[in-house]
Amino acid sequence: MPVPIPRQRAIPAVESGQAQAASPCGGPAEDSVTDASAAAPRTPDTAGNTTEKVESNTTHTNLTLLLIEDDPAGSPIVPDMLDQAGKPIRVRTARNLTEAGRLLTDDVHCILLDLALPAPGRGDSDDELAVLRHVLELAPRHAVLALTASGDAERGAEAVRVGAQDYLFRDELDGRLLSRAIRYAVERKRSESAERRLAEGRLRAQENRRLERGLLPTPLLDGSPLRFAARYRPGRSRALLGGDFYDVVRTPDGTVHAMIGDVCGHGPDEAALGVELRIAWRALTLAGLCGDQLLNTLQQVLEHERADDEIFATLCTVDIAPDGRRAGLCLAGHPSPLLARPGKPARLLPYDNNGPALGLLPGARWPRMQVELGAEWSLMLYTDGLIEGRVGEGRERLGQDGMTEMVRRQFAEGLRGEELLRAAVNEVRALNGGELTDDVAVLLLDRVP
Repeated sequence: MPVPIPRQRAIPAVESGQAQAASPCGGPAEDSVTDASAAAPRTPDTAGNTTEKVESNTTHTNLTLLLIEDDPAGSPIVPDMLDQAGKPIRVRTARNLTEAGRLLTDDVHCILLDLALPAPGRGDSDDELAVLRHVLELAPRHAVLALTASGDAERGAEAVRVGAQDYLFRDELDGRLLSRAIRYAVERKRSESAERRLAEGRLRAQENRRLERGLLPTPLLDGSPLRFAARYRPGRSRALLGGDFYDVVRTPDGTVHAMIGDVCGHGPDEAALGVELRIAWRALTLAGLCGDQLLNTLQQVLEHERADDEIFATLCTVDIAPDGRRAGLCLAGHPSPLLARPGKPARLLPYDNNGPALGLLPGARWPRMQVELGAEWSLMLYTDGLIEGRVGEGRERLGQDGMTEMVRRQFAEGLRGEELLRAAVNEVRALNGGELTDDVAVLLLDRVP
């Protein structure tokens, strides 16, 4: 989005070195750029009232130049200049860097700096560009033109390497050359800023992809007959993924372990914590831990890695027996999975022994419940973003009951796998009337004999 240029602050001409001080009578000194309406002739309208006639050749300034040089005579080195539209370029003059800091308002577009000026507070007199470095620190978002003596092209070129947009020779200035140089410097600075923002955007995209790989990994299901599908949809107004994460692995004994979790919050810190918890879960699971022992260890990881004591995470873990007919279930403040089987209505698995979210209660316990799955089934794990969307324009939310009815209907229509998850997420979004405010992560495990 383009950045609006703020309204210019009225700078008395005596500040800019372009007018004399106030008269002995005490009248204020006039600004070097006058308001067109103040000088416009007044003419009567058809009703006999006096109105102001504003001429089309108003003296409104499009570009403002801040000249930093210590010539006691003012600014004779700067001739009258016009911008590309034929309007005068406004000039403010500062005779030292302290005064420049006061005149450097947001409406200044370009700085013309005399490299012969001393840099305040710098004892390294051998640094010929100390004053330029100081100005670049003072005005990192402004275009800078370096002014040097004729024949000192090497110093001017070095100034460009340090950060100036261009350099000019003091004795060769004229209005046309300087106005062109100002416009070039301003556009070059804008281009550099755009390139920097683009590079930063690419870097953020790379970071997002790394986070995505950490939060949403490739499942380790080699040798398992179970089919896997997953879907993730970030909430609106966030470029980064949120704190939702999941994982599925098969251990050497044939047991398939699945997990889904949600760190409270939606920033990069929460996403990074979700990655840590997901990786820790995979490592602990492959090491043989499950149930209460695994969740207790994950809580210790969270307590050591979280940035704030208020941060917590909900978690659902399922370990499916090698024969695929039964599973162990642990819930840590997380919604219970949905089980769908042919010929039977989809239902939520028991959640009576739901333990607290990780990070809330020291020494908490998470009972492992045994559930029967049957010969053919679909098991859906999800985060609360799927059930907290609104239904219509009121305050009613979809909730677990609404989600269950929705999946029952979609399952009866023959939807399975990726198609089922896509339809579920799209319908939840449609019921909400647009993008969901929370991230949604859903994974589906199917067993077909």
